[in-house]
Amino acid sequence: MIIDILNSVLRFIFLILLQLLVINNIELNTYINPYIYPLFILTLPVSIKPWQIVILSFLTGMVMDTFSSTPGLHMAATTFMGYLRIFYLKFAANKEDFEVRLAPTLSKKGPVWFMLYAFILIFVHHLLLFYFEVYGLSEFFRTFLRVIGSTLVSVMLIGLGQILFYKVAQGKKNG
Repeated sequence: MIIDILNSVLRFIFLILLQLLVINNIELNTYINPYIYPLFILTLPVSIKPWQIVILSFLTGMVMDTFSSTPGLHMAATTFMGYLRIFYLKFAANKEDFEVRLAPTLSKKGPVWFMLYAFILIFVHHLLLFYFEVYGLSEFFRTFLRVIGSTLVSVMLIGLGQILFYKVAQGKKNG
């Protein structure tokens, strides 16, 4: 239990630092702003209580807002994403997943399941984040293109990270 909490804290710190120090400083395009920090929320065990997911999502967004000077944008988007995660997992996860405290990762749930899960929740996150950022629907299509582009790149980066860390973890177990 303590090891799980420590792993989650270290993963949180790593993802936030990676987002703030590396990914936020990469200028790809005006339509592509990838965010990988929601991976922390995506990979929390399915057996965590719903109120804990919402609070952790809120705190994750608050940390991002604090360091990004975006008051409330990330907080609202991650909190809503965490809330939707609860309902998504009720339909998409098995009873065994809840019993064994499974963390929904690419290596444990498979690539198709995980990528669909990540795509849907990251899309919702980006949809709220970017439309709150423009504060209206005046640039609806331009913002929607930004949501699509950023979602695709974010999910690709998250999938790549999952594959790399899975291979590293497998290499350590085999070696």
